[in-house]
Amino acid sequence: MSAENIKNLLIELGTEELPPKALQKLSQSFTSGIVNGLKKAGFDISEFESFAAPRRLAVLIRDVASSQPDRDVERKGPSLKAAYDADGNPTRAVMGFARSCGVEVDALQQQETDKGVWLVFKATEKGQALSALIEDIINQSLSQLPIPKRMRWGSYDAEFVRPVHWLVLMHGDEVIDAEVLGLRSSAKTFGHRFHAPHAITLNSADEYQDKLLSEGFVIADFEQRKQSIEKQVVEAVEKLDAEAIIDETLLDEVTALNEWPVAVAGEFDASFLDVPAEALIKTMQDNQKYFPVRDGNGKLKNYFITISNIQSKSPEKVKQGNERVVRPRLADAKFFWEQDQKQPLESFNSALETVVFQKKLGTIADKTRRVTRLAESIAKQLGADTGYVSRAALLSKCDLMTDMVGEFASLQGVMGKRYAQKAGEADEVAEALDEQYKPRGASDDTASTTTGQILSISDKLDTLVGIFAIGQKPTGEKDPYALRRASLGILRTAIERRLDLDLKQLITESAELLKDRVDASEAKAEVFDYMIERLRAYYIDRGVSTDVFDAVSALSPSRPMDFDKRIKAVTAFRELAEAESLAAANKRVANILKKSAADSTVAVDESLLSEDAEKTLYQSLTALSQTVEPMFESGDYETALSELSSLRDPVDAFFDSVMVMADDDAIKNNRIALLNSMNQLFLRAADLSRLHQSQVTG
Repeated sequence: MSAENIKNLLIELGTEELPPKALQKLSQSFTSGIVNGLKKAGFDISEFESFAAPRRLAVLIRDVASSQPDRDVERKGPSLKAAYDADGNPTRAVMGFARSCGVEVDALQQQETDKGVWLVFKATEKGQALSALIEDIINQSLSQLPIPKRMRWGSYDAEFVRPVHWLVLMHGDEVIDAEVLGLRSSAKTFGHRFHAPHAITLNSADEYQDKLLSEGFVIADFEQRKQSIEKQVVEAVEKLDAEAIIDETLLDEVTALNEWPVAVAGEFDASFLDVPAEALIKTMQDNQKYFPVRDGNGKLKNYFITISNIQSKSPEKVKQGNERVVRPRLADAKFFWEQDQKQPLESFNSALETVVFQKKLGTIADKTRRVTRLAESIAKQLGADTGYVSRAALLSKCDLMTDMVGEFASLQGVMGKRYAQKAGEADEVAEALDEQYKPRGASDDTASTTTGQILSISDKLDTLVGIFAIGQKPTGEKDPYALRRASLGILRTAIERRLDLDLKQLITESAELLKDRVDASEAKAEVFDYMIERLRAYYIDRGVSTDVFDAVSALSPSRPMDFDKRIKAVTAFRELAEAESLAAANKRVANILKKSAADSTVAVDESLLSEDAEKTLYQSLTALSQTVEPMFESGDYETALSELSSLRDPVDAFFDSVMVMADDDAIKNNRIALLNSMNQLFLRAADLSRLHQSQVTG
């Protein structure tokens, strides 16, 4: 195809302001739908750019041909025998086939195959023009956009997330005639709603981005706009000798709200700083889409940065307008803060008696009582301060009934901590009210205080066991109670904070506390297995290989901290030169023991050992057992396995020169007992037979 027929393709859909939180997903889906549609139609697509702004979705695809490539078509017809009768006349089968191909029988060709000669139709099918295909491709892409609820507008039958007003469809400098969502295509786009409301005519697809910028006051590229906003915010706070709190999610949302972003610094009354910073930050971010400002020590300052979607001739008025708007919002936060403190935090517990946690599991007050008892039990196991733990558990859900958390649900825990601090509660108790929700996500730290760790584990475990007991465990992607996160939170806290707790024991205690509400006894094993699967994901994310995890989990250790020690020990063992040989030997021993009918509890009879290699192995095992037994008892698996690596030579010698399955049953069973004693020693740490030899460095 000639170069003049290969041009850049521009598609832009002009709309009313699109939902800011959905803009990026809409853009990605719109682009991928069109690109994939063109590829499916046979077009060679390599480079493309997406554009997403409040009033437009667009894509520029480079070097698109004006038509599909021609393609060879081959259709297989009847066999030569079935194509002609005894007199050599065409049969109805071959005439029907030829007719379906649009040719005479004479035009069909013969093709030799393994099964004889067949008639085939061969032709070159001319590729369709881009102009004939693109409308359907665009419509198909639009129909697949992630839009939960579509709307209609005016008298149109078309449906979209917002009303659409223009359609640009250009191949190079030519407009492709098409109709999408009731709009006919043109070369006319529109700029900023206020700065450039007039039509802007494009001479070619390549002009799109530059012309919108120079004439339309629109930065069409999402990432460019985002970088511009971040740069302006940073520059604005530097003038205030401060730094901005730039939340990535808010930055994306603000980018999706503005086509021509201009940063404006504003100020509010310093008296509002008496309110906890978290509440002020939340109201500025959530309600106003402002970037809060703090000093070099992280303390909130009475400034904010807002992004205006207009280059105002009177920026001072824009500043004053935003200051006027934010004041009542901050006043609300101050009111909530003061009202909530008019009664003791503990008094909010009575209101929790009427708030249902889950119909079958009772109220939040019921849950708090269960969590308190479980937390006290864990505190005793760990030797922690039960007074702190009891007090923190009692106050743990009180802030849910405060006005502040009623307005900003995501501040649960945070406000409990602030109200507790204000009321003079112990620091450990106040901190735990916030830390009970930690880790809040994969990148969040676990609780730092012992009381917070205990409360976090107790609260999450009560939810986990309770929800499993009523048969609402997660299925597929659905996890309404965030049980995956809860499981990982419990495991991470136990492992990362080195809490020596028995998971099975805790699950049993939690199930017992639920007995007045639901029989959780049947769910205990299921909850444990579910958590071990989450543990698998935890280790794989950290680079631990699946066979190392399987080697440890085969023994079903129920203490996460102990599980972690074993994982580290087996990982270190795999790096040893002796690892490959010993892993192979363990696998061989496991197979022998599996097939053997010998009693695995029988001790080795030293008098039946006749071969030098089996005597040497027995002596090595006897000596090593005394050395490594205290190590296993103390959980020092890494050192123990390192010591056991010295068995490589005696084990190799044994298998090289000793016939395990001897004719004499007594000797055979004694040798199996010898191998079993070795197997049991390694099994104190993990089932090394599960290690893949190809992955052991050896």
